[in-house]
Amino acid sequence: MSINQDLLEILMNFNKKNSSEYKLYLQNKIYSMTNVSITNSPIPVNEPTTRGGVYFSDKFAYKMNGMIKDLSVIPLLTKKMLGPNTEFAELKITTQIESDGKSLNLEIFTNLTNSVQTPNSIELSMIIVKLESA
Repeated sequence: MSINQDLLEILMNFNKKNSSEYKLYLQNKIYSMTNVSITNSPIPVNEPTTRGGVYFSDKFAYKMNGMIKDLSVIPLLTKKMLGPNTEFAELKITTQIESDGKSLNLEIFTNLTNSVQTPNSIELSMIIVKLESA
């Protein structure tokens, strides 16, 4: 994982105090995300491990949740989710934040761990695997 901890702290603090615009890029389409939250929380492993021989998991992970109201994204997410699917891929999400009076463009790469569909939206649960300043 290549997560810049300082940059992640700046993102988390900015996200708590401000309403940022997040965009998910998937198969040459852009989807707006709302209600985005980022937390550091434990995951159900006792020690760092490779899970199912597919991906690496530490004892704690930075989790990201967000909602997409455009339901046309649903069929595109099928092969992206972790779990029994070994052909998963990272999701790219971008946002723009402000730090020390400067605008920062960020690229957040995540693994999709869960999704919950409602009649009007789909909520995504993800683990952040990479964070870069663009």
